[in-house]
Amino acid sequence: MQITALSKWIPNLKRPLIISGPCSAESEEQMLTTARELVQIEDVRIFRAGIWKPRTRPGSFEGNGEKALPWLEKVKKETGLLTSCEVANAQHVELALKYNVDVLWIGARTSANPFAVQEIADALKGTNIPVMVKNPINADLALWIGAIERMSQAGITKLAAIHRGFSTYEKIKYRNNPIWKIPIELKQRMPELPIICDPSHIAGRRNLVAELCQKAMDLDMDGLMIESHINPKEAWSDAAQQVTPEYLAGLLKGLSLRSEFSPNRTFDAELEELRGQIDRVDTEIIESLKSRMDIVEKIGLKKALNKVTPLQMKRMDELMDKRQASAEALGLDTNYIKELYKLVHVESIRKQTHIMNDFKEQEDK
Repeated sequence: MQITALSKWIPNLKRPLIISGPCSAESEEQMLTTARELVQIEDVRIFRAGIWKPRTRPGSFEGNGEKALPWLEKVKKETGLLTSCEVANAQHVELALKYNVDVLWIGARTSANPFAVQEIADALKGTNIPVMVKNPINADLALWIGAIERMSQAGITKLAAIHRGFSTYEKIKYRNNPIWKIPIELKQRMPELPIICDPSHIAGRRNLVAELCQKAMDLDMDGLMIESHINPKEAWSDAAQQVTPEYLAGLLKGLSLRSEFSPNRTFDAELEELRGQIDRVDTEIIESLKSRMDIVEKIGLKKALNKVTPLQMKRMDELMDKRQASAEALGLDTNYIKELYKLVHVESIRKQTHIMNDFKEQEDK
């Protein structure tokens, strides 16, 4: 897959790339007033606005559509900012290109639908306009990669991914669950692909945006897409998560930017020593897991002989309570230990079930 570096399609780019603008294009005045404030922030390079708004339920504001695209053109003409909007079908692509939008993005609902993604890819053939692909609303890395690959197969090389979190029924701190391990794995699989974080949609509330921006920078993401409105409280959509341009400027100044490498050779040597310690501890953990699984196999055989089911919820609950109590006593995050032991228990059940099936086959013979 050929991917053009961000610096090749954003001239004189500094890290991080900042994309900002209102959730929705509400009026020409709102767009221009917001853009005039944002262009004063040196790091803001792309102005974003929702032209078409895919809403969960009918009756909500669904965007101004084509009549808002000339407003984007005026923003670019007056401020010099590049412009960006979401497209969800071939008609959107055609209109965005007609009005000279610089960068397109595919939204979370669209990227979850391969038919819609392919329609957009077909409409984009021969253009090589920059395209950013948001993660699907469900936590499916393969689906995200598939949407990116469809753009690549259409000849788009100016590609980026946008991490905006994943929908969840659980009540959590954020509007969408960040599940950071998914964009991290995406980076491991596609190291040349720029990844931009959308903290606005992860947060759902403006007071949480800054901490998510810092987390994204700590994970070495390439940019941030932050919703900004001249008067967020009066916004027609997603009012709670938008920030003022003034707030955005302060947020960006407060970011601590770190790099993957250090020119300090002493630091590198110390880091390698600590990593060596981690390697040794990891080896011990793996050996301990092997010893644990050997015991699990013995338990599985005993259960098979005595016709006892592999899954015993009472035992599992007791084990979880004890392990979390031990973790808490040692200052470890109990949720971390809970998730770890869920995986251990699932593998134990799988192994015991396999043993029982083998035992039954031997009995049947």
